[in-house]
Amino acid sequence: MTRFLFILSCCIFGVSCAKDKSVPKAPVYSDMTQWYVSERGADADMFYVISTEIGDYQLEDGTVRHLADTYLDQTRQPMYGEMLGVDTLTSGKLNYYSPYYRQCSLQSFASDSASIRFATALDDVRRAFSYYIDNQNNGRPFVLAGFSQGAMIARELLKEMDASVYQRMVATYLIGIRVSDADLQANPHIVPAKGAYDTGVTICYNSMRGEDANYPMQDGTNVLAINPVNWRTDDQIATLITEPSPLKPVHEQQKDTMIVQLDTISNYLLVSGYSATDYILPLIGTSASYHTREIWLYRDLLKENIQQRVDAFLKR
Repeated sequence: MTRFLFILSCCIFGVSCAKDKSVPKAPVYSDMTQWYVSERGADADMFYVISTEIGDYQLEDGTVRHLADTYLDQTRQPMYGEMLGVDTLTSGKLNYYSPYYRQCSLQSFASDSASIRFATALDDVRRAFSYYIDNQNNGRPFVLAGFSQGAMIARELLKEMDASVYQRMVATYLIGIRVSDADLQANPHIVPAKGAYDTGVTICYNSMRGEDANYPMQDGTNVLAINPVNWRTDDQIATLITEPSPLKPVHEQQKDTMIVQLDTISNYLLVSGYSATDYILPLIGTSASYHTREIWLYRDLLKENIQQRVDAFLKR
């Protein structure tokens, strides 16, 4: 009788019993195709959560998806590109692990559905991190890092982290997101970094065009920041000299000389002297925000600092 009623309800409501093709199947993290991994035989690891790399996309039957399919080349390729890029630019000699996950599309963050879809993305990476700790890490110290959507997820992983796992955490890099006072109160594992060598700490920064120092995003909700050029938390000016764009070959670019100063009231980095014009994030970006360049501009400094903190942790 129960089976009959189930079949009858399916006939009445139709799609309610059919598989929802708008939601991709969940990645299985014992399947190594769901990972980007660089094993280097190092004494420490980097676990990196990628940022938003996909937009809404359509299947052949017209189904629109707002979450990445980790088994579909169309959405895997842009995710792989960031995994490879961050590994190449920042991980140095560390072992590097980055999971594919059903990340929210860019359009999701321009809608009211972001929080619902984000729950799926978070659950995937939560399972991936658990698999990494149990099966891949082998008790080594590790750096946890994420950018944008990935940093939002890393912040939650840090909040939920077991104390024994936290003791092996060298540092967490939450790049391109704001950390509020409520986040600090709810997450005792968020310990603000004070310099270049402290460990067990959280590094966070957001870059803005210096000419837009009064941009409305500076609403007082960002309480954690450090300048990745001089690794100070005061307003001392630092000079950054590097190529401005990741979208052009380095040898075809002239280097910018930029002034980077931490505004200690808003906790944003104010960057002056940046010449590129190809940085604005589609849909939700503005000319005032250098969000898409948060890793590229500071890549050499991040690579050096990650190793510095690892060395300090191992010596300790």
